[in-house]
Amino acid sequence: EFKECFSLYDKKQKGKIKASDLMAVMRCLGASPTPGEVQRHLHLHKIDRNAELDFSTFLNIMYRQMKQEEPEREILTALSMIDRQKRGVISVSELRAKLTRLGEKLSEEE
Repeated sequence: EFKECFSLYDKKQKGKIKASDLMAVMRCLGASPTPGEVQRHLHLHKIDRNAELDFSTFLNIMYRQMKQEEPEREILTALSMIDRQKRGVISVSELRAKLTRLGEKLSEEE
């Protein structure tokens, strides 16, 4: 999955992606980096924003990002923002409304 997504952005088929595409590739794989986090990853690996990075470096960056993200905490924080009345629950319709406002397309089953 990582290689597949990386390859989508490896437009020249050289085994490298543009540093400017890093955030998009990371999000393609479910990570949620901020622009600041992406910049820190690039700085740590001494990669200029206009340079390219190889798959090995990308894997290292993804490992660090996924290690620092706490999906459960992020989900709870997001849900608590939706639950303005602090009931501890949200309805399916509330969740659907928020997700579709953010651009998510959902089927009835989802």
